[in-house]
Amino acid sequence: MRVTTGSARGRVLKSVPGDTTRPITDIVKQAVFNILQDDVQGSSWLDLFAGTGAVGIEALSRGATDATLIDNEPAAIDTIKDNLASTRLVERARVVRQDAFRFLRGAPREFDFIYVAPPQYAGLWAKAMQALDAAPGWLSEHGEIIVQIDPSEFQALVMKNFELVDERKYGKTLICFYLTKPDLTRRPSA
Repeated sequence: MRVTTGSARGRVLKSVPGDTTRPITDIVKQAVFNILQDDVQGSSWLDLFAGTGAVGIEALSRGATDATLIDNEPAAIDTIKDNLASTRLVERARVVRQDAFRFLRGAPREFDFIYVAPPQYAGLWAKAMQALDAAPGWLSEHGEIIVQIDPSEFQALVMKNFELVDERKYGKTLICFYLTKPDLTRRPSA
C-alpha cells in the first residue's frame, strides 16, 4: 500500500496488525481520487473508520488543507500516526481515537469530503450514513460523502438530506458517492 500521487508519492504505508481493518487497495484509491481530481486541492476531509489512514493521507498528499482521521482501535491509531510521520503530513492531520458514532454525536464541523469505510458485514456504513443524515452540518454545502463497502452489503437508503448519485464497482469493492439533495446536478452518474 502506497501513496499514489502528490507530495508523499511512492511512500509505503504500514498496515494495521491483525485483521480488524480492511485497507483500501491502491487501485481503488487511485480510482476514487481520479474521479475527484482537482476537487481535492484545498479541501477538508473526515476519514471515519480510518484504519491505516491511507485515504486521509492520500488527500493530504494531493493538496487537501486538512484531514481528521477517526478510529477506535489503538493499533490503528498507532499505524495512522506512524504513516503520517513517514509521509511528513502530521501538521495538517488530526488523529482522534474515538468510536465514529460517538464522534458524530459531537458538535458538527463542516468537511468537504467524508469517507466512510467501516468493518464489513455489520451494517455500520448504513448506520454511519443515517447518523450523518441526522446531523447534516458535517458536510459542506457542495461536499461529498464517499462510502467503501463490499457490494453484498449495499442497500438503498432513504435519507432526508443526501442521495446516492454514483457508484463504481472495483472487484469486491463498491464505492458509493452521496451528495446533498439540492446539489444533485454536480456529479453525473455513470
